[in-house]
Amino acid sequence: MATIGFIGLGNMGGPMAINLAKAGHSVKAFDLSQDAIQKVVAAGGQAATSAVDAAQNVEFVVSMLPAGKHVESIFVTGEQPLFDVVADGTLIIDSSTIDAETAKRVAATGAERGISFIDAPVSGGVGAATAGTLAFMVGGSEALFEKAKPILECMGKNIFRAGDNGAGQVAKCCNNMLLAILMTGTAEALNMGVKNGLDPAVLSEIMKQSSGSNWALQVYNPFPGVMEGVPSSNDYQGGFQVDLMYKDLGLAGDVSHQSGSPTPMGSQARALFSMHKAKGNGGLDFSSVLRLYQDR
Repeated sequence: MATIGFIGLGNMGGPMAINLAKAGHSVKAFDLSQDAIQKVVAAGGQAATSAVDAAQNVEFVVSMLPAGKHVESIFVTGEQPLFDVVADGTLIIDSSTIDAETAKRVAATGAERGISFIDAPVSGGVGAATAGTLAFMVGGSEALFEKAKPILECMGKNIFRAGDNGAGQVAKCCNNMLLAILMTGTAEALNMGVKNGLDPAVLSEIMKQSSGSNWALQVYNPFPGVMEGVPSSNDYQGGFQVDLMYKDLGLAGDVSHQSGSPTPMGSQARALFSMHKAKGNGGLDFSSVLRLYQDR
């Protein structure tokens, strides 16, 4: 079993840290929220007094932070950068969803100082984080990927090496852009059917068994009451917030511009989520974009 420092215990990070503790690892957990720390302690983890404390005397550091500026600050540019305190041989696994350029820059800075850093953003939402069934998209060398894999397998069931540093973030951008396109298209089709007198559950089943089938129809139906255990049947509470999808589509837009890759459907999906967010729906699950079509 490994000693692991975990920094960032939000909706995703908290369950991930808990699953590491439940797997028998020694987890030192830190967050600005004491309540979040105590949830990990209750599952068998230990409370760290600071990010620096969490990163010292451990074999791995896992971070789950809001944005690239937070990742760069905590590891490189802050008052007490963790690159100054981690022990030789510690592997840093950053599971934040950030821009690929920051991930590459932080990894390069670490490499100059003999510190191992990989990007390993996740897909699957809060439900998968809790169940330990996340997908990890890793950017880093083959050797570091193999070293990280046993730790990642305690939190996820699909672990991929996308390429070198930054590649995990690019893969995450591609995935979430497609997810947004699928969700907006599914909501559009369901709304049209219902406005023409169809039962949403019947229409969903027809499309699931036909060429329109996709992930949203299979496991995350956006229409309330069609599927149990999904945010749409809980007034769009929980899950993956509109604010986060909008952020991720912005990151995808950056990748598009930097590489000259046309993404007209991705841009349209971002415009739709921007409209939905502007109506005060940023805290709802992203499947609530259905309400945009319902004129709510």
